Amino acid sequence: MREMALQREQEQIDRQTCVEVEISLLSTVDSPRTSGEDPDHVEALSVAQSPLPPILVHRPTMRVIDGLHRVRAAELRGQDKIAVSFFEGSEADAFVLAVESNTMHGLPLSKADRKRAAARIVTSHPQWSDRMVASVAGIAPGTVADIRRGLPGASAAEESRIGQDGRVRPINAAAGRRNAAKIIAGNPGLSLRQIARMAGISPETARDVRSRLRRGEDPLPGRQSRTSADPGAKLPAPQRSAGDAAVHGRPSGQDHSVVVERLKADPALRLSETGRTLLRLLNLHTIDATEWQRIIDNVPPHCSGIVARLADEYAVMWSELALRLGGRVTETA
Repeated sequence: MREMALQREQEQIDRQTCVEVEISLLSTVDSPRTSGEDPDHVEALSVAQSPLPPILVHRPTMRVIDGLHRVRAAELRGQDKIAVSFFEGSEADAFVLAVESNTMHGLPLSKADRKRAAARIVTSHPQWSDRMVASVAGIAPGTVADIRRGLPGASAAEESRIGQDGRVRPINAAAGRRNAAKIIAGNPGLSLRQIARMAGISPETARDVRSRLRRGEDPLPGRQSRTSADPGAKLPAPQRSAGDAAVHGRPSGQDHSVVVERLKADPALRLSETGRTLLRLLNLHTIDATEWQRIIDNVPPHCSGIVARLADEYAVMWSELALRLGGRVTETA
């Protein structure tokens, strides 16, 4: 959500025509850089032959959000005006933009400045997750969590926060996992994304919960289970449909091959275009565990995230297919 909001703000800025503003009208207070300007950086900018890029200014307060060194360089050049783009948002959002701007380009903020900035953002945007604040301030999520815990009046009543993807998720992961376990128990045919959406957790967490239940384990990892507010709460065992039982006792690639070969012999599938498409898709999954492991081992590290997301999307599609076809079987039984 933060990225989308700032992107929209930036697009708003980009569409605006830069204007020349008197330097004397600008405010340079409240910068996330507490040490002030770097004289060497200012000097380097002042002697550059190219025009200085426009600075970013918060219109309501005329405070410089991004470009303080450029302002000082313009003064060294003897300029009394500088090119400005205006930001129209709130002061709190202007500070976030100032921190992110100084993290992404230009002279980076010191680690101490980034920590101080994170503390201020946690206070002004308490609903943001640790990862979201960390992505702005350029520090680790764990550092943000430590900062949050050390702030006076830190609320223990918060139940959820907004993540980098804009979704609201519970702070207490144990509660989300227990909710997911109850949802799976009552509705074993739901897809991972449906479970995640209903429980307020990520699809990957929903996958882990479902896998734990299938193995007969507690849906909470050991540490979460010990620290859960209701450690003695018993969860219903998931109801297993016929399809779910098949997954639990997962057949080997060879078993899959036998089943797919039988389907290939069925004229209802073999003689129709959609049937042949389905058979080709099913045939892709007849490889054995060794071959799957070889594929996994050879996925380039820089492609792992993309492949994982695609695999998750495809798994959702197959789950939806299984759910709908399973419903047909129930109706015709």
